Amino acid sequence: MHLLGPYLFLLLEYLAFSNSNPWNFKHPTTLYAWEGACVWIPCTYRIPKADAQVDRLVVFHNPEYDKTTKRYVGTVLYNSTVDWKSPSQQGRVQFLGDPKNNCTLSIESLLVSDSGWLGLRMMTKDDKWMDHVNLSISKSPFPPRIQLPSELQESQTVTVTCLLNFTCFGYDIELRWALEGLPFTPASSTISSSTIEAVSTKSQIDFKPEWTHHGKNLTCQVWHSAKVLSEETVQLNVKHAPKRVTTVIESPTPIREGDSVTLRCRYNSSNPTVTRFVWSPQGLWNEPSQEVLKIQNVAWDTPPISCSACNQWCSPASPVDLDVQYAPKEVKVLQISSLSEIHAGDQVRLQCHFSKSHPEEVHFFWKKNGSLLEAKGRELNFDSVSPEDAGNYSCLVKNSIGQSASEAWRLQVLYAPRRLWVSITPGDRVMEGRKAALTCESDANPPISQYTWFDWNNQDLQYSGQTLSLDPVKVEHSGSYWCKGVNQLGEGESPPSTLTIYYSPETIGRRTTMGIGICLAILILVIWGVKLQQNWKRTRSQQGPQENSNGRSFFVRNKKVRRTLLSEGPHSLGCYNPMMEDGTNYATLRFPETDTPRTGGTGPSETQGPLPNNEDTVTYSVVQKCHVGDYENVAPSLPEDDGIHYSELVHFGTGERPRAPEDVDYVTLKH
Repeated sequence: MHLLGPYLFLLLEYLAFSNSNPWNFKHPTTLYAWEGACVWIPCTYRIPKADAQVDRLVVFHNPEYDKTTKRYVGTVLYNSTVDWKSPSQQGRVQFLGDPKNNCTLSIESLLVSDSGWLGLRMMTKDDKWMDHVNLSISKSPFPPRIQLPSELQESQTVTVTCLLNFTCFGYDIELRWALEGLPFTPASSTISSSTIEAVSTKSQIDFKPEWTHHGKNLTCQVWHSAKVLSEETVQLNVKHAPKRVTTVIESPTPIREGDSVTLRCRYNSSNPTVTRFVWSPQGLWNEPSQEVLKIQNVAWDTPPISCSACNQWCSPASPVDLDVQYAPKEVKVLQISSLSEIHAGDQVRLQCHFSKSHPEEVHFFWKKNGSLLEAKGRELNFDSVSPEDAGNYSCLVKNSIGQSASEAWRLQVLYAPRRLWVSITPGDRVMEGRKAALTCESDANPPISQYTWFDWNNQDLQYSGQTLSLDPVKVEHSGSYWCKGVNQLGEGESPPSTLTIYYSPETIGRRTTMGIGICLAILILVIWGVKLQQNWKRTRSQQGPQENSNGRSFFVRNKKVRRTLLSEGPHSLGCYNPMMEDGTNYATLRFPETDTPRTGGTGPSETQGPLPNNEDTVTYSVVQKCHVGDYENVAPSLPEDDGIHYSELVHFGTGERPRAPEDVDYVTLKH
């Protein structure tokens, strides 16, 4: 409540002079000092009327407004006269301003009781104003404040400030620095500043902290008259990368290829603390970022390894060499001779080469096609190479750690074709209709460039490929085949190979069926021939007795069976059988013209003269079938056959045909 009084006075005064423009004051809001010291109050003001000036200045200590008298009352520290001379009793307060715009004051020999509000009452002829300044006086000197950057990093220059919110001209103040209790004198400056807004004394230093400064105490001391009035101490928090990082091998030595190795990353100091570790070279192992690195099955060519300890920065350690011992490496076979092509009979020299070995003492061995040779030197020599020497050669180099083998080196020996032969797929016996492939196999280097094929007649088959395909094979393909091969060094030929083609089951079945059919046909023909011969003999035996001397008689045997014809015309003859309407056959008997009298077996002989025309010389026989059976020529001496046929001979000539007797059973015609 005590502090609110002046503001209340200002408010009332503002209301009283609300029609006029306010005054403008600038000065520190609060001033700090200690008992026995002095205080300097910088102050400026601006009167609303430009041509006005202050006629009177009164400095109150804790002023209060009297509502009755409507005036400020309180302890007067300063009261100016018309000539702005201070009374002698106001010796502690000095006015250092002027009646225009400066209201600076100084107060000497401060007491703790001086703390409070200072009221500056400014009056002109037409206007007046009250402004306030807070004064804080302590019993003893207060400490300064050390201002550090938000973060200190090693080797980065920063500015550190020691600030004391106090200054007073004529009162000697000095700020000094100390590090861990020892004077610390980097490039520094002490500045006493007094502005309208603030009054202070400060010292600034340009400081380049090292990681060794981390955790140490930095002190700023206030000196006056060769003694320390107060001091402020801060602990330095210097951010720095991990220091003194080393890589330590914890596995026993010596280390051999394939061993397990354990390494540890160590460091001395870090701010902030280490959060991860990085091992290099990276990509050689899939280990997490940990302090300990375990390498399983270490490689022979493992490079030197180093670790880095990291916080927000990483610090690498010096690389450490594992010195891994290993078997010989990069073993290979080299051809020492300068021949681009090796022919049978040439001299060849091979050498076993390797790049490195640890330890370096080694022994050599040779293999051909995987089989160990007796040669044990570094070189392998062929005085006169042969085709049998061709193959894959490899060498082995061995030391105390192990042995290493080279890749196979192909020794190629060039020679003309030899050992040709014909292979048949699927075999030398193939069923017709299938596929057969004849391949000309050879032993030649370079390979055969041209093939020629021959059959069993030594006929060129006009085919130049290595494989002769027969698709499909036929029986006529059976026979011997041989081939000839040519490369750039010569030619060779194979012995003949025989291909046999046998019939397929379909062909065998077809031919068997055909043979059986032919046999059956022959058998049927034989049976038919026998039957025909028997019929012919029987016919001959039946017709023999009826023939006359010139063999020109014809006899028809018939049992007459006559029925009444239903619609028989006057000239209808024969036997009517409704079921056999379509079974009527006609036979024409033609006799040569002659005047020889004919004799019949049942009537008198007649003499017939020449007929009027050729038609009169023809006799027709109408044969109708009345019962099942065959017509046949029979001898008149045979007994009657009741179930065979009858025949009627009709002679178409001039005149009326006589009606045949009903009781005639046999008719014999003879000429």
